[in-house]
Amino acid sequence: MTTLIKLYGAPVSTCTARVMTCLHEKAVDFELVPVDLFSCEHKQPPFLAKNPFGQIPVLEDGDLTLFESRAMTAYVAEKFKEAGTDLIRHHDLKEAALVKVWIEVESQQFHPAIAPIVYEYFVAPIQGKSPDQSVIDANLEKLSKVLDVYEAKLSSTKYLAGDFYSLADLHHLPYTYYFMKTPCASIISERAHVKAWWEDISSRPAFKKASEGMNFGEK
Repeated sequence: MTTLIKLYGAPVSTCTARVMTCLHEKAVDFELVPVDLFSCEHKQPPFLAKNPFGQIPVLEDGDLTLFESRAMTAYVAEKFKEAGTDLIRHHDLKEAALVKVWIEVESQQFHPAIAPIVYEYFVAPIQGKSPDQSVIDANLEKLSKVLDVYEAKLSSTKYLAGDFYSLADLHHLPYTYYFMKTPCASIISERAHVKAWWEDISSRPAFKKASEGMNFGEK
């Protein structure tokens, strides 16, 4: 009997949504085990036993426990590589390598610029603070430069690693989703190829399903 994958997290969380989107792309049944962030459940010993860094999500598959959302998506994409969308191009070594390149770009270039902006608009107010415009402006400058590279790349290919949707594109979804709800969304919209790419990837059924719970900051 196959054990059901358990995903400990919160639908509102970007990193939880990243893994949920991957699971939906693969049509994998899983159990979402809610973690109460507001009561700091993720900082209590039972959860810290699963992830010593005290962050969501955590994925359990039988006796395997994983933390770090990008490691989870890589595992799911590999384990279920013959199911659903091929997110890692496992039949083509060169295409697979390009997927890995753009996975790294998201992690090392895109994420460090966009994450602080999303934090200022969505997390700071919950903590009783006003968004720090200097942080927003500094990271918008960084993000603009990254998006200039994306605009050039997406002028020659439909998706980041080539003319195929992959894990590299998927990893961008949750943070960009929240970013597009901020006053800064125009820096995506004013770049024609980036805008078309975003509209494409964000309309995929797997992400639409995952994003149903992404209501952070909504009353």
